[in-house]
Amino acid sequence: MKVAVVGATGLVGSKMLQVLTERNFPVTELIPVASEKSVGKEVTFKGKGYKVVSAETAIAMKPNVAIFSAGGSTSLEWAPKFAAAGITVIDNSSAWRMDPTKKLVVPEVNGDALTPEDKIIANPNCSTIQMVLVLKPLHEKYNIKRVVVSTYQSVTGTGVKAVTQLMNEREGIQGEMAYAYPIDLNVIPQIDVFLENGYTKEEMKMVNETKKIMGDDHILVTATTVRIPVMGGHSEAVNIEFDKEYELGDVRTVLAATPGVIVVDNPAKAEYPMPKDAHDKDEVFVGRIRRDETQPKTVNMWIVADNLRKGAATNAVQIAEYLLAKNWL
Repeated sequence: MKVAVVGATGLVGSKMLQVLTERNFPVTELIPVASEKSVGKEVTFKGKGYKVVSAETAIAMKPNVAIFSAGGSTSLEWAPKFAAAGITVIDNSSAWRMDPTKKLVVPEVNGDALTPEDKIIANPNCSTIQMVLVLKPLHEKYNIKRVVVSTYQSVTGTGVKAVTQLMNEREGIQGEMAYAYPIDLNVIPQIDVFLENGYTKEEMKMVNETKKIMGDDHILVTATTVRIPVMGGHSEAVNIEFDKEYELGDVRTVLAATPGVIVVDNPAKAEYPMPKDAHDKDEVFVGRIRRDETQPKTVNMWIVADNLRKGAATNAVQIAEYLLAKNWL
């Protein structure tokens, strides 16, 4: 099993190597790929050094699967070239997510949408992944009408430059800025660029991707996405309106029985999910489950996950595992 990781030297790429190792994905040969300036550098995988190669060289090496985490423009240019060579691409950028000819997959939610013919498979946005994992079983039981989500997103979602900015500010060092404003001791209510409707691209990703993954255009979603000075893990306050009446205990039971979801919800002992608890874990944590007392058939909850793992690397590897189990790789 030859596995190419495109963007192997980046934050998510490094996490991808870690997750492949931890989950014992049967890699017989790793092909790390990065930009021209990184070619020749070495990455370590399972105690062995591998030289970084160019995308062109990687295609010639004929990997079974290529996991991309190198940004949208790289994916738009190179994913079709890998696919044309018969290599299955799992892409972590936004490049293919809303392409009607491509599947957008969270394996626990809609893995059954995949076929052997899918050669470019899109990995959803980090904040969408953790939310739909919780929404799916609730939608099946109660039929979701509307979702209002506000996110509290880690600087790691932006990348190394943002992590450096936060740490520089903590230490009083002047340095390169990933954001237009300081992030330490601050909150920035903008993730990605603003669109004509006044929402950011990140907010509209959550709206559109949720509908596509859930396979239901009738679900209304509105989002506010916010960057906070946290190092790892995205949090979300989610308000969900159902078509049917519910019991709080049943909602907890449904979620506790959902693979990949852990309920942490004990207000009496101040137990609820926090980013530091989700750090380096693959599960999605949910708590603060309570009835919306202003509106019928509506529930509030708090959802937390490690954005570099389930929100990116782990989900991509899980897609590869699904394909492998079907003998499609």
